[in-house]
Amino acid sequence: MSHFEQLKTQLTQQFDDQVVTLAHGSGGKAMQQLIDQVILPFFQPPTGEQPLEDQARLPLPSEPSRLCLTTDSYVVTPIRFPGGSIGHLAVNGTVNDIAVSGAVPQYLTCGLMIEEGLPFAALIHILCDMAQAAEAAGVQIVTGDTKVVDRGSCDKLFINTAGVGFLPEGLNIEIPQIRAGDAVLINGDIGDHGVAILAARGELALQTTIESDCQPLTDLVQALLRAGIEIRAMRDVTRGGLATVLNEFAQGSGLGILIQEKQIPMKAEVRGVCEVLGLDPLYLANEGKLALVVPQAQVADALAVMQAHPAGQKAAQVAQVVTDHAGRVVMQSDFGGKRVVDMLVGEQLPRIC
Repeated sequence: MSHFEQLKTQLTQQFDDQVVTLAHGSGGKAMQQLIDQVILPFFQPPTGEQPLEDQARLPLPSEPSRLCLTTDSYVVTPIRFPGGSIGHLAVNGTVNDIAVSGAVPQYLTCGLMIEEGLPFAALIHILCDMAQAAEAAGVQIVTGDTKVVDRGSCDKLFINTAGVGFLPEGLNIEIPQIRAGDAVLINGDIGDHGVAILAARGELALQTTIESDCQPLTDLVQALLRAGIEIRAMRDVTRGGLATVLNEFAQGSGLGILIQEKQIPMKAEVRGVCEVLGLDPLYLANEGKLALVVPQAQVADALAVMQAHPAGQKAAQVAQVVTDHAGRVVMQSDFGGKRVVDMLVGEQLPRIC
């Protein structure tokens, strides 16, 4: 059992049958107890040397680099689901937003918005998930904030995270660098997270073994860069799915994207759920997938690197950059026809992250 699991068990027993109250967000003794006894044990460095100020004071890298900053908020329901939780999402989602720039994420903030009445046991489980996810991603949670709101003002727990990483000078992974003839790759099956959340909500009596693909992608990206792969552009494929990312590539480059339906990696179970419910898997959410554009000459090398990595074993080429239908995404279907793949106006499934 890991240190964090032991801590989770200890604190869950200590706070058994207790719930978060408005007093825990008041700034007084109850709030100090929440921070000192529940939150800090998961996030404070083992040495305990970092002073508890209103800001984190962080060292800068010695080599020339640029600061990479991102922020995101997480409102997924339910807060625990097959393969992960809102805690895993809050860490990995922010880590991946930085990683796809080519930067190495190092520090995260953590803002907790807690609904009055949330059981302490549920909060402790999520904090443990965050701590373990941060350790696995090689980042530190260095500062944060806690608010408690009236019952009904939020749904159990919302989390905001900001992330800081460092991007080496001279590395520019940007959509305008996409060229006609380039290939679009993805690191594995699409749609797992969306189906896992749909099943976890229990609204459709849907039975599935699919788990969320939530995972950090920094190490996979760095492996590609170390191998000398020229990554033109890259996005993590989250809300809006693969279709949305490909539309961003097409619109930002002024070129067309041609998808080959038969090349898209997807579990048969995900495909089956989509067929039964009338969902398009191209728009399903993912939380551990990235799409990258590379020169056609480097496709074989890039796929070899990705498939040798645990986060990319089912990597595949899914599309080609073309001069036809500039700014639009078109899919060549298994039956020989073509259809335009546009951005959705809304979301097939809300609150998936």
